[in-house]
Amino acid sequence: MAEITASLVRDLREKTGVGMMDCKAALAATNGEMEAAVDWLRAKGLAKAAKKSTRVAAEGLVGVATRGTVGALTEVNSETDFVARNEKFQTMVAEISKLAIDADSSTEKLKTMPYPGSSHEVAAFVAEMVATIGENMSVRRTAALSVNEGVVSSYVHNQAAPGMGKIGVLVALESSGNKEELAGFGRMLAMHIAATNPVALDLASVPADVLAREKAILEEKNSGKPANVLEKIIASGLKSYAKDNCLLEQSYVHDGSKTVAQALAEAGNKAGGALTLKAFCRMQLGEGIEKGGDDFAAEVAKMSGQG
Repeated sequence: MAEITASLVRDLREKTGVGMMDCKAALAATNGEMEAAVDWLRAKGLAKAAKKSTRVAAEGLVGVATRGTVGALTEVNSETDFVARNEKFQTMVAEISKLAIDADSSTEKLKTMPYPGSSHEVAAFVAEMVATIGENMSVRRTAALSVNEGVVSSYVHNQAAPGMGKIGVLVALESSGNKEELAGFGRMLAMHIAATNPVALDLASVPADVLAREKAILEEKNSGKPANVLEKIIASGLKSYAKDNCLLEQSYVHDGSKTVAQALAEAGNKAGGALTLKAFCRMQLGEGIEKGGDDFAAEVAKMSGQG
């Protein structure tokens, strides 16, 4: 009996897009022979997914799930918005989103968790759905937030079904105050974040490379000026940048007369306890995915002689 190593399982998984446990079973059944294992998976109807795995999946849904002091966002992609409106796909996204609460922001951990009501892990269940529906799908990413005391509130923009849509936002509010008040403000703040897409909580939290780029732009625009003048210009420029891009400094969309930091302080007073915005997370469907010139709809049109 050939030794079924972790690297062999990984290679088969990458080759076929099938879950790790099914890959291990296939290799065990074929004495570790890679091509025979591929055929074994094809015979089981699992490796059909591999043919779809090279297509760009930039549509789909962002799922949101919260449970008291914890919450998670998960992006599950499909090739077309048509599939994103499919009830089976939406049910799958809902179930995966609930599991993500316990995945500790790890996409790999989420993919290996048992899918409810199935003998498969999440990755293998998704592969089965690919074979059934006929489009490439993937669990692209997940992120979770938690507080020791308080609430994790959420908001879904362009909602396609309860708890899923094109943009998902989580807000972690640490406080001993009234939970109902906190939850209400948290949802309003999450709506603000969905609309403004802040870069960071405050200027100190902006990634170093982003801050360096902003400084370089200001230096280039004001080259030739004395060092002491340039220093003041950069400080002023970064302050303006913070007002536009840093959450606490932004003008609150629900009341433009105050900043988010001021709205936060007021919400804490109403809730009856000091309120700290511990963290936020905004996830937009398909951001960062390079879409090819051809899409699935165009491919179908070509096949029917209409393209």
